[in-house]
Amino acid sequence: MFSEKEGEAAVRAARQVVDSSTKNETLSLDVLPEKFDKEMGVFVTINRYPSGDLRGCIGYPEPIMPLKDALVRSSTSATRDPRFPPLSENELDSIVIEVTLLTPPEEVDCSPSDIPDHIQCGMDGLIVSYRNHSGLLLPQVPVEQGWDVLEFLDNTCLKAGLPPGTWKEEGCNVKKFQGQIFKEKEPRGEIVKKELC
Repeated sequence: MFSEKEGEAAVRAARQVVDSSTKNETLSLDVLPEKFDKEMGVFVTINRYPSGDLRGCIGYPEPIMPLKDALVRSSTSATRDPRFPPLSENELDSIVIEVTLLTPPEEVDCSPSDIPDHIQCGMDGLIVSYRNHSGLLLPQVPVEQGWDVLEFLDNTCLKAGLPPGTWKEEGCNVKKFQGQIFKEKEPRGEIVKKELC
């Protein structure tokens, strides 16, 4: 678990990376707490302010590199999310940054019909993998969309480019993970922990 101070450090670091990357400046990152040397997954989300519309979201679900490196890479990539035009310098004062610090994904190991009983909206994020397709939705998504568990599973399948209900298929892999979410209340403003439940 991350303290509010550590969460604030993560968001401030992500903001530094987003600003310097968008301006094509050399990154001068503040010193991060020692915990950021540990391998962890992270997602960085950029939202428009004040509408809250998504502007970019990229991350690493698996703990494959030190958190500080994953944070820098995710923040840089989020400014160039392929779903949107590259972030421009004149947008920097009208976006807010959100960082989701992730637990390692764990397989939901049960019969397909029991999978919904092992998932909690507002707590779990999901990864659905089937054949060559994979899709991920963060824990905050079903809460923001007002989905129940079945809609959450179906929409994770859709994110993977799969038909709804694929999570019930033999050979489909469903993993869940949790996340702590920290975000700017307004551009470059106070940083708060986002509670989902």
